[in-house]
Amino acid sequence: MSVAQQRTLVAHADPASSVQARCQALGLARSSFYYQPCGESAYNLELMRLLDEEFTAHNFKGVLGLRDHLRLAGHAVNEKRVRRLMRLMGHEPVYPKPRLSVPGQGITPYPYLLRDRPVTAPNEVWSTDITYVPMAKGFLYLAAVLDWHSRYVISWQLWPRLKVWYRS
Repeated sequence: MSVAQQRTLVAHADPASSVQARCQALGLARSSFYYQPCGESAYNLELMRLLDEEFTAHNFKGVLGLRDHLRLAGHAVNEKRVRRLMRLMGHEPVYPKPRLSVPGQGITPYPYLLRDRPVTAPNEVWSTDITYVPMAKGFLYLAAVLDWHSRYVISWQLWPRLKVWYRS
């Protein structure tokens, strides 16, 4: 049972019994019954606003990067305060987690058919790749078809967004 539920039970119990007896019966400290949370200070709310702006713009920054950002903005904060505020806001940086390359359950590995095959002539093996090119206002997506032997770009195409081509 949570402390909030215990407080409710103590508050709505028989008023003839003392608060001390009701708290003792529920295993709740009397100071917990009378405790009123004070909330965050105005300075912490300002820091949280600044942290939220920076984290929205750069969601890969962790506690140390955000601490440095606040220090450059003229706020004398330490990493413990930034970590507490970030945890309070529910922000977690985006970064590769451990064991990212380990396949999950139910994933069937497909054999690599070109492992022991030497590529000796042009047009034997082609490959394709899609990548994005960062631009001033967004991205362009580049798709290319390459010949493995000559390393020649057979075809390429630039798109402002990823498309799916259907042939019927």
